[in-house]
Amino acid sequence: MSIPDYQTLMRPLLETLSDGKELRLKELVDQLSRKFSLSEEEMKTLLPSGQQTVFKNRVGWAKTYLKNAGLVESTGRGITKITSPGIDFLRTHQGPVNAKNLEKFQQFQDFRSRSSRTVVEKDECNLSSVPNLTPMEQIESAFNETLQTTQVELLDRLRRCSPLFFEHVVVELLLKMGYGGITGKGQVTQFSNDGGLDGIINQDKLGLDVVCIQAKRWESTVGRPVVQGFVGSMDYVRAKKGVIITTSRFSRDAEDYVQRVEGKKVVLIDGDELTKLMIDHNLGVTVKKTYEIKEISNDYFEED
Repeated sequence: MSIPDYQTLMRPLLETLSDGKELRLKELVDQLSRKFSLSEEEMKTLLPSGQQTVFKNRVGWAKTYLKNAGLVESTGRGITKITSPGIDFLRTHQGPVNAKNLEKFQQFQDFRSRSSRTVVEKDECNLSSVPNLTPMEQIESAFNETLQTTQVELLDRLRRCSPLFFEHVVVELLLKMGYGGITGKGQVTQFSNDGGLDGIINQDKLGLDVVCIQAKRWESTVGRPVVQGFVGSMDYVRAKKGVIITTSRFSRDAEDYVQRVEGKKVVLIDGDELTKLMIDHNLGVTVKKTYEIKEISNDYFEED
């Protein structure tokens, strides 16, 4: 069975509380997981942020919606209990419970009205527009979609830039990642007969620890011959470390080869990983807007 969405959980949550017992969120999660016969793998499935499980997040949002309709209430830190209106609603309402059913309660209408005023255009960000996702899941889904779009656009720009500019991008990225050591210096090479080295980074002032770089602004797959040639060219500067970065991908043969190289460490970074690293280190991108997601601190409101 797939993980139920938060609206599917609304009626089972009310039924779980229908005996009047007060339950903590963990107890609700445990009982509802058994009711839906969720597997251990499903219970461990995390949101894209990795901060919470999908199922716990959906149970939490089901509880939040029911609470804002007045059907359940918090009686203590993290403790939930069904209300009299909740018992009456469960008895009179047949079938699944969803956000549309809750619209009959003025308290819930007020809640939705307050929520809609927090966005610029209600039609563009209506929390009920994707009924199977919790608001947090919608935020993370939109974030991931934006991130993926940025990656695609960034890779396209890299493929259209000049080879020399791409080499400078690669060196700058590695410096931002901290590979400049105490010198913080790297350079695009202009050597002749350099065996394919596009850049070097000195990890120390004397150049005793050198990282060799090769930048391949390609669309075709980078194969073993290219990687093998680069490994050999590292001897040109007596280096033991190397990085090959491409806008395309590496063949399986090339990936297997670097695992067997002795005495040298070579890392392969393909186009997908390259754009992720550039975004992580704010290279070629700008921060458009920052949002902070906040939740109530139960510790703050706990009274002795």
